[in-house]
Amino acid sequence: MTKDRFPWRKTFLLGLGFLGISTFWPIFNQFIPLFLQAGNPEFNRQLLAEGRAIPEIVGFGMAPALAMFVMTWDNIINMFVQPWAGAKSDQTWNRFGRRKGWILLGAPIALVGFIFIPVAQSVLAIMVFILITNIGMALFRSPTVAWLGDLFQPGNRSKVNGIINLMGGVGGLLAYFGGGFLFDNYGRSAPFVGGTLTTIIALVTVFFFIKEPEQIIAEKVEKVNVLENIRILFKNPNKSGIYVLLGILLWFIAFSALETGLSSFAVFSLGVKPGTASILTGTMTISFILFAVPAGLFGSRWGRRNIIRIGLAGLTSMLLLGYFVVQNTTTLVIVLVMCGFFWALINVNSLPLIYDYGDEKKIGAFTGLYYFSSQLASVLGPTLGGVLVGAMSNEYRWLWLFSTIFMALAWLAMTGVSRSEVVKEVVNF
Repeated sequence: MTKDRFPWRKTFLLGLGFLGISTFWPIFNQFIPLFLQAGNPEFNRQLLAEGRAIPEIVGFGMAPALAMFVMTWDNIINMFVQPWAGAKSDQTWNRFGRRKGWILLGAPIALVGFIFIPVAQSVLAIMVFILITNIGMALFRSPTVAWLGDLFQPGNRSKVNGIINLMGGVGGLLAYFGGGFLFDNYGRSAPFVGGTLTTIIALVTVFFFIKEPEQIIAEKVEKVNVLENIRILFKNPNKSGIYVLLGILLWFIAFSALETGLSSFAVFSLGVKPGTASILTGTMTISFILFAVPAGLFGSRWGRRNIIRIGLAGLTSMLLLGYFVVQNTTTLVIVLVMCGFFWALINVNSLPLIYDYGDEKKIGAFTGLYYFSSQLASVLGPTLGGVLVGAMSNEYRWLWLFSTIFMALAWLAMTGVSRSEVVKEVVNF
């Protein structure tokens, strides 16, 4: 039993970095699909047929399958760049430390592309800015997340990740509610400007106040590529690490498809204003925030594997319910609030679970594996979901059923995960 007190200061400082990143992606995922698809005559026909108003937003009239594919570009890039950047950051030794140089490299690229997206005047221009944004984010996200393994002991990681995800949820809440308000009142560029400023402030704070452990910086790491890290998991007699990666792949296929298409469902199926759709989506983030810390504590107390299974079972049920009952904003909010609770149980405990079956000397590399699996899912989910929507007369409701199936498959994958042998630490709060 250790007498060390819980590292609150370090946890909240790292959480600021997640808060910044978490304001970035909701704005990206909420508004860009609308920019790409608005003006599609099929959506307008459906809304008029149901007696709903046509949202006032200028766009490029893309079909759902193409728009959802464009939204997977960041995930395609991340599949290759993030595992490489995570593993490479394990071997980075300079005056900034181990991971900070990657923030200096990637963040300016990402933010420059991001702020120009809403002012693009052509399909080519918006695609170029989306691409620049995606490349920049891919360069520094995995090294930043690897700090969870660098700075905290295994027994603390679920608790720490719960607090970090709480702060990330606050960032997401700022993005959904603030972004929706800014969009409706100040125009399409306002959420992107606000997200950029918030991300800059958060990352600058993290850069100057996070001190990387000297014992890690002084330690040499054997060079190894991503494929070899995957082979290490396959060679292990305990195949739990492989099942965890499979589970992550499946539940992120489900979640990313719905997350990417949720604003389109609200706008093009329910006839909600774009800014209001963003605010409604934020209700899931509220419940995620409320349950992020308890989810981490539950994972430390009863095991990450068990809590993830409970979350998967609950989220599968909620997604299936959503397919049948969501007909207006009230039912949408109720289902999203419940989804946020169960998603907290899954998401907070998933990355620490990967570390349980990985190598403590290769935290960046195994963070990269986590992102390889989740980003592959985020390519497959929106792409396959977009194809389904297009095949079903551009009706976004089918995404609920699509996500239900893959969330249920993730639960089945987690039945192959054995109990982790990580030694738990007792920490005084």
